[in-house]
Amino acid sequence: MKFIRYYLIIKKFVLKNYLTFTIFLFVIFVTFSVKAQTTNPRITAIQHRLDSMARTNPGLNEKVQLSVTGVSLRDYLTAIGKLNNLSFNVDPALDFKIYNTFSNVTAANILVLLAEQNSLEISNIGSIIIVKPFKVAQPPLRPVIKVPIIKYSYGDNSLSLELNQDTLSAVAKKITQVSGKNVIVPVALQSKLISGFFAAAPFDVAMEKLAFANEVKLVKTNDNFYLFQPLEDGEQLYVNGDSKTSVRKVFKPQTSAGSGGNTGLFTRTLPTGEKVISVDATNAPIADLVKNASLQLNKNYSIYSELKGTVTIHANDLSYDNFLTMLFKSTDYTYNMDSGVYMIGDRKLEGLRVNRVIKLQNRSIDTVMAMIPAEWKKGVEVKEFREQNTLLLSGSKPQIEEIQSFVKQLDVLVPMVLIEVTLIDVHNFRTISTGISAGVADSVKTGGSVLPGIDFTFGASSINNFLNRVGGATGVNLGHVVPNFYVSLKALEDKDNIDVRSVPKLSTLNGHNATLSIGNTRYYKNVTQNVIPTTTTSQSIFSNTYQETSANLTINIKPVVSGDDQVTLNIKVDISDFTGNPPDNAPPPKSTSKFESIIRAHNEDMIVLGGIERSEGSESASGIPLLSRIPILKYIFSKRSKTTGKVVTMVFIKPTIIL
Repeated sequence: MKFIRYYLIIKKFVLKNYLTFTIFLFVIFVTFSVKAQTTNPRITAIQHRLDSMARTNPGLNEKVQLSVTGVSLRDYLTAIGKLNNLSFNVDPALDFKIYNTFSNVTAANILVLLAEQNSLEISNIGSIIIVKPFKVAQPPLRPVIKVPIIKYSYGDNSLSLELNQDTLSAVAKKITQVSGKNVIVPVALQSKLISGFFAAAPFDVAMEKLAFANEVKLVKTNDNFYLFQPLEDGEQLYVNGDSKTSVRKVFKPQTSAGSGGNTGLFTRTLPTGEKVISVDATNAPIADLVKNASLQLNKNYSIYSELKGTVTIHANDLSYDNFLTMLFKSTDYTYNMDSGVYMIGDRKLEGLRVNRVIKLQNRSIDTVMAMIPAEWKKGVEVKEFREQNTLLLSGSKPQIEEIQSFVKQLDVLVPMVLIEVTLIDVHNFRTISTGISAGVADSVKTGGSVLPGIDFTFGASSINNFLNRVGGATGVNLGHVVPNFYVSLKALEDKDNIDVRSVPKLSTLNGHNATLSIGNTRYYKNVTQNVIPTTTTSQSIFSNTYQETSANLTINIKPVVSGDDQVTLNIKVDISDFTGNPPDNAPPPKSTSKFESIIRAHNEDMIVLGGIERSEGSESASGIPLLSRIPILKYIFSKRSKTTGKVVTMVFIKPTIIL
């Protein structure tokens, strides 16, 4: 009842004072309208901002008296800044002119007026006032939703697309609807605009090429879902060696700034089914190459130490093991595989060292050890097991494999060479012995030879018998000789032509010397007289020493076998001979011949070396003094021997290769 009463009273008041109430409402409306029209929130915000800055920059509230005509905004604010000690930063895009006259106006009011009249935005960083154009924020444009043109044929599982800046989410939705195949797009790619045109292409091919053309990845899962994925940092699409689209990792080279350039690592599958890797890297981190290659080839790996350093490498179609071997060369890192996991790290770490036994079959460890380069053995422990002709290696696997490969090339059968050497001396000697000797001996027997030469001795009975016959024929008694008397008659001529020296066969390994020495030794007496003086006389002491002299045949041959069954022979021959009987207590005469030669012969060929020639001569005589020098009579009263000759030595050499 009270409510109704109040309502009636208000109604009566409104009807009675209708005109007054109407005027009151009109005044309030006009007041609020004017206030709404004259109040700009942006200008108000600038005013508040300047009021806040005036607390630390009193120059904003100081009054300014300026009158300018056609001055740029930058110069205008510069003048205010100098007068009121203010700092301005003016956007270069503001190039309009100022035409103002102010008196007793604060710098803050001038800035507010400029902001309102010229659409300026005024802000600050500390005490610096920033003036720039005001830009009205444009509401984001809502993308026009287009329905992509997509057709699918169930008969041949083909897909036709006609896309032009369509969103990937809309395309995936449409493909799923028309084909019944599930296509998934992550949130990050739903608004990506794509284009493409395909006519009746196989479904998988069309999806793959659509992703390639719009720089996204496509992954088909085992449950037949098609997933579009964005490319990760450093990834790029390319056409691999199988003419298929694929993804590879791209590395930025760690070079000086501005050098530019990219490097890449990618894989492909060979017709044999083996998956290989190709790499083109410039100053790429070793650790990144290892990780990306392992991921792309789906290899299990574990890194035991930090992989430092960079590498520049360009290689195609490498297996994973070959890739790691090439990558770690000349570094302190290596790898080893255990239970399908590649262990990677420093060569000295446990689990990465390798122990290997190399048993030599054809060579001695002494010669092989000397031939392994010292650089290869750094970091590898090499021990010798002489009893089994075996090397024990412990260290990095790549280094050990390198040494093992080298030793295997050295450990081949060494040829043995059989050398047959035959020496023939061609003599041209002539010895003439003549003379008659007579004397008395205790027992002399008549005998000797008459042909082919005369060398006959007559005893006393033969001589007496001869004298009796001569006396009987001539009637002259020549008498008889004593019973022990003898006469020796000699008239001989000897000739020697050929002497064959057969040297035993020599055998030696390829590249080693074979030496043979055959000869004889003679001794001669050397008498030494030592005089010992005394106070009264000198005493001589004679001592006899026997000196040695040798005459040898020495042959030294070094064969070298080449690959075409030819043998190069380095030959040294030294021939010395005694040439006669020496005088008493004198060294025997000796002749010497030497030669050196390098020849080449086929297996089992006979080589003849000649031209080693020497001349010899000797003459001796004994007889009755004076009578032995009278012509004609000297042949009766003397005994003579004369030898002249020439020796030519020929060497026959036959090498035979024995494997």
